[in-house]
Amino acid sequence: MAMELIPIGTILAVVTNQVIKTAQAAKDIVIEKESFKVLSKHLFDIEPVLKELQLRQLNDSQAARLALEALDADVKKANNLVEKYKNRGRFYLLVKCRHIVNEVQEVTRDIGRSLAAFSIANTEILSGISDQVNRLQSEMQKVEFETSHSQLQIVDRLNQGLRDQKRDQCFANDMLEEIARAVGVPVEPSEISKELASFRREIEEAGNRKERAEVFFLEQVIELLSQADAARDYEEMKKHYFQRAQVIERYDTQKEYIPPLKPFICRISGEVMDDPVSLCTGTTCERAAIEARFDCGMKTDPETGDVLEDTSLRSNLPLRQSIDEWRELNYCLKIRASQAKLSSGVDLKVVVALNQMQELIRENSINKDWISIGGLTDSIISILGSSRNREVKKKILITLKDMVEGHARNKEKVIEQQGFDYIVPCLGRDPTISMAAVELLYELLQDRSKWNVCFCRQLSLQSSAILFLVTLLKGPESSRMSLLRALVIMDLYDSNLKVLGEEGIIPPLLSMVASGNIELKELSLSVLVKLSGCRANKELIAAGGDGVKYFVDEDGAQLELEPIITQLLALQQSTNSSNNFRKPALHALLGICRSEARLVKAAVLTANGVSLVLPLLDDPDSEVREIAVSLLFLFSQQESQGVVDYLLKPKRLEGLVGFLENDCNIDVKMAAAGLLANLPKSEVSLTTKLIELDGLPAIINLLRSGRMEAREQALSALFRFTDPANVESQRMVVKHGAYPLLVNFLKAGSVIAKARAAALIGYLSMSSPKLTVVSERTSCWCFRTSRLPVCPAHGGICTVTTSFCLLEANSLPYIVSLLHDKVEATAYEAIQTLSTLVQDGCLQRGAVVLHEAKAIEPVLDILTWGTDSLKEAALGLLEKVFGSKEMVENYGTKARYLLVGLTGGNVHDGGHLGRKVAKVLSLLERYSKSSTSIIPGLFG
Repeated sequence: MAMELIPIGTILAVVTNQVIKTAQAAKDIVIEKESFKVLSKHLFDIEPVLKELQLRQLNDSQAARLALEALDADVKKANNLVEKYKNRGRFYLLVKCRHIVNEVQEVTRDIGRSLAAFSIANTEILSGISDQVNRLQSEMQKVEFETSHSQLQIVDRLNQGLRDQKRDQCFANDMLEEIARAVGVPVEPSEISKELASFRREIEEAGNRKERAEVFFLEQVIELLSQADAARDYEEMKKHYFQRAQVIERYDTQKEYIPPLKPFICRISGEVMDDPVSLCTGTTCERAAIEARFDCGMKTDPETGDVLEDTSLRSNLPLRQSIDEWRELNYCLKIRASQAKLSSGVDLKVVVALNQMQELIRENSINKDWISIGGLTDSIISILGSSRNREVKKKILITLKDMVEGHARNKEKVIEQQGFDYIVPCLGRDPTISMAAVELLYELLQDRSKWNVCFCRQLSLQSSAILFLVTLLKGPESSRMSLLRALVIMDLYDSNLKVLGEEGIIPPLLSMVASGNIELKELSLSVLVKLSGCRANKELIAAGGDGVKYFVDEDGAQLELEPIITQLLALQQSTNSSNNFRKPALHALLGICRSEARLVKAAVLTANGVSLVLPLLDDPDSEVREIAVSLLFLFSQQESQGVVDYLLKPKRLEGLVGFLENDCNIDVKMAAAGLLANLPKSEVSLTTKLIELDGLPAIINLLRSGRMEAREQALSALFRFTDPANVESQRMVVKHGAYPLLVNFLKAGSVIAKARAAALIGYLSMSSPKLTVVSERTSCWCFRTSRLPVCPAHGGICTVTTSFCLLEANSLPYIVSLLHDKVEATAYEAIQTLSTLVQDGCLQRGAVVLHEAKAIEPVLDILTWGTDSLKEAALGLLEKVFGSKEMVENYGTKARYLLVGLTGGNVHDGGHLGRKVAKVLSLLERYSKSSTSIIPGLFG
């Protein structure tokens, strides 16, 4: 009632301000920027529509008020969404990115639907900008947002890790680093701790909202990320350790364990609790145990048996802290006891100490740091060098591997203590010791998901390591996999490569390529590629057989090529690589990526292919530049923004236009056009610069000759120049002779070419009504001069060059013929283009033109064979056509029959298609000679 008292002009002003405010705020969201940016753009596009209404006399009708109130509600919903995510923690926003994108997409569509209803309620006032409004509301209702591939990859990997219950520190380090880099947070303990604190607040708020599933998921994430190195401040950790160590000094040196206090024990499971919670009765239990009990229907106190009136749970933080302190004191007791055993010099005691250390690491990853702080790492490295006991050596190697796994600080400590000097000699001992040494070396050389180049160089300086590895490769099958991994990552000089070949490493590698399992084949092939860098080894490899077979297994199945792609890309990054190596690697990379689309995705998302290939556009070697363009064309299908940013730098776009003008290599021209087609059309500055640099005529020239595939890419590139919002750009396209070429594609092109040509003609035709010159009439017949013929569709003087009229271009018969082909892709674009002839202001004339071109019958036929989306498009066109009484009289009978059959007689089915059908039927009823509706209940 209160809203009815407010003048409609005031409501309109309030809504306009809300739209501007929300549009401005949406630009500043840090996560899912693209989705919020599109929402912001659409809201800014709505602003002039509302301003237009403010300048005119808005009808104060009930329909107008309801439509305005609905629009206001949806814009407020969008504003609430912006406020909701504006100041949230970045880690939280990334983890929830998929959900956020869905919310933004839904609210954008809702605003589009409200805008559509609003425009219907104000048809007369908005007549001057109806096409703009219709296009805007249509775009908003159909909008589809996607999270960036790189963010989705991180989230999917995190979710998979949680499902697989991966809790190792290596995985935690990788995930934390990937998440931090993705959201622009430095991987520093101080910054990470802020983000994790914010993340914990999200968990508390989700708990307050009683969102149990959300709390459970977020707790899993924080538990994993908290294990990463960067999540722990090393100085604070040392301080904490020494505080606990000081407490245990008052315990007897023989004591290794403090029993738990009774309150630490869960009343249900009988085990020490990890997450104690209190019931309303004061009884404390393990959260998982009491929740499982409740799920089974047991709502009683586990200690007293009394029925619980309240089943809510409260975290018992003081008790949890006491339990954590008890555990930490026991860790310190075990570390102290282990140090004493290691210092005894007795092999049996040393083995017991090593077992205790392994147990500590399994219990809590913090013990990797505490063991090292307590001096145990230094002790066991020293023992490794001096002990003659095989069991002790093997145990030390295994324990060290557990210590350094995913832990950068411990790896550095092992290397600083001359660990290689003691580990490498173990390669030459019995198989069990050598295997443990290889696995430790492999772990030491890894740096999260990459290889530690510095450590690899240090190992390669140990010449004895090379000989030991060759010897082991000829030995037991069980050791080969780890040995190959080590060889792949080692930074080997020519002298090392030659030694490997001379010592006989190549024959066993060729044997493994021919008969090993898939992983063994891949590793062997990678080592052979590395060895081929030495000329002497090339002869040995060639003597071993035909190289083609190395890419398939014994069944002819292709090897996994993703690791090879990564290596080929990495070779481009190396400043030491000459073109003799880089060019063959680029050719191989291009061939592999062309072979399968998923490999392109791997190259872009896993190996940062775009950033590695972009600099090659500036390479002095023309062949390298041409291959780079072809690769970027493939890569831009997955990731385009980085390419845009690079091309907008000085002199870069000129180079790309040069590729379009390259008459010597049609493949390069096609790749350049395809690259431009894949770049966002919203980048207006890119389009403007291309016109300035004569990129447009170069693209149009590509339409005149060459393979159809190249022409298809050129057609796709033209879309950025035919935006109806930029008439001058459209004029340039027509001026350079594109229109007759587009018509030729309608006559004799591929399905893709026909569809794209029809769509481009449709874009041009949308501008025709405002460009048509209205014919002036004189009042006296004696003063009339011969006039140019009036366009039957646009009611004025039309030409191809001035108004882009599709009738003048003689394209209408060929567009109609696309409907008869019954191919969805071409039929859809044909309908969209035909719809431009029945825009507001020329609806009656356009309907007659379509009737005379025999276009309406095949549109009706689509209702019998098309997909739902194609039928919806056809109904949209019919809705405009049947605004003409004459068309209803000509096609009404057939249309009614098909429409009723389309919904099974029930036009109230509530679906989108059903609503479209009802709308068209209502138009038919308006002009029906009979006053009786053919569908009872349709009109009241």
